[in-house]
Amino acid sequence: MYMLFRSFFDEQLAHMSYLVGCQRTGEAIVIDPGRNVDWYIDTAKKEGLQIVAATETHIHADFVSGAKELAKRCGAKLYLSDEGDANWKYQYLDEVDYELVKEGSVFTVGNVEFKVLHTPGHTPEHISFILTDKGGGSTEPMGIFTGDFVFVGDIGRPDLLEKAAGVAGTADVGARQMFQSLKKFKALPDYLQVWPAHGAGSACGKALGAVPVSTVGYEKLNNWALKIEDEEEFVKLLLTGQPEPPKYFAMMKKVNKIGPAYLNDEEVQALQTIEQLNEYKANGAFILDIRPSQEFAKAHYAGAINIPFNKSFTNWSGWLINYDQDIVLIANQEDVQTIRKALAYIGLDRVVAYIEPSVALSGEVESYEEIDVHQLQQYLKDARYHLVDVRNQAEWDEGYIEGAQHMMLGTLADRLHELPEGKTYIVQCRSGARSAIGASILQAKGLKQVLNLKGGYLAWTREKLPVVKQS
Repeated sequence: MYMLFRSFFDEQLAHMSYLVGCQRTGEAIVIDPGRNVDWYIDTAKKEGLQIVAATETHIHADFVSGAKELAKRCGAKLYLSDEGDANWKYQYLDEVDYELVKEGSVFTVGNVEFKVLHTPGHTPEHISFILTDKGGGSTEPMGIFTGDFVFVGDIGRPDLLEKAAGVAGTADVGARQMFQSLKKFKALPDYLQVWPAHGAGSACGKALGAVPVSTVGYEKLNNWALKIEDEEEFVKLLLTGQPEPPKYFAMMKKVNKIGPAYLNDEEVQALQTIEQLNEYKANGAFILDIRPSQEFAKAHYAGAINIPFNKSFTNWSGWLINYDQDIVLIANQEDVQTIRKALAYIGLDRVVAYIEPSVALSGEVESYEEIDVHQLQQYLKDARYHLVDVRNQAEWDEGYIEGAQHMMLGTLADRLHELPEGKTYIVQCRSGARSAIGASILQAKGLKQVLNLKGGYLAWTREKLPVVKQS
């Protein structure tokens, strides 16, 4: 019997994970598991398999690993990297059954074989796994789990330890390690399938494709990073134009190194009165309204920040919510557990209460208006208005509206002191979605005169209105 192969894609995290099972022995392993381990457990049960192992390519920075949770719930043995220096060794191993692996290590789950390659660059401890389905009668490998080493159309960024975790000097070293690791990749057979840990939308690279699988040969032909033969040129290009790493990445590296807490299934308190919500706000809780931005704009609880529950929800929650803050949701009861799980995937576990929107709106209510680009043209002539562009650096570098002040959304709340006082603030992004979050931040922080540019920079350029280009 051949092996069973299943992939799982978390849209909000752009995270790919995998379950591989030996149908002869009924055993299965999960590769790069996220915290939503029910996915894997339910699938294994449906297929008549038992999860006996889990592994990961590296200490992840963008989500809470589910490996420790699988060890607890399934008794899974963990196969973890023993590469890299002492700063990036797993620190929870006394709680689990484990085996440390490195370059050349081989382990099996049933009749499926995994051979380890050390592929540093994204992180020092990063490893990849070459899979051979020996139970299916093959002596040749089928594919490689590349984690954050090689993506479809891109490679993993080497600057996260420096930018997100504050480890100085690691970006250049990581880029040079990546250059050497890619030589190993180029030497692999062209037919090998490539199974990465991320797709389009992840901040772990700058040009990830939206296709879930590739081959070594295809990547040799089409991946920009595999075409560059000069190391200095490679390092320069790899370190240029990477997106800003979300603030929560630093916490994820720490959590996944020391071992995440086990999931908590306790019920979330339902608030019945506006007075209860006011008390949480007074005590510093993050009041999170997950409704669509159009609804929020018309009326919202004063002090709430709006992060609509869509595929960007987890990313912006990680940027804006502090890990030492209690979180109160403004959401319908039927949505609370789904939202709570999404927050838990990045370790935001302090959801203490929720309140129905209708109850929240019985308190002090605020609103803001949306304007179009033609209105913006007129407002820019009036000194009482100030334009705030919350796009990322790469977008800003491609062009901006004259007079705008650039304050990337994830850093906006920490930079309010840089804004001129006493203005009406017009918030603008690429399409109008991020700027709606920005407008809610300004109002929650006491800057009440706020407008949101409908359609954003794209609407402005569609009308062929003037922009400033960086020289």
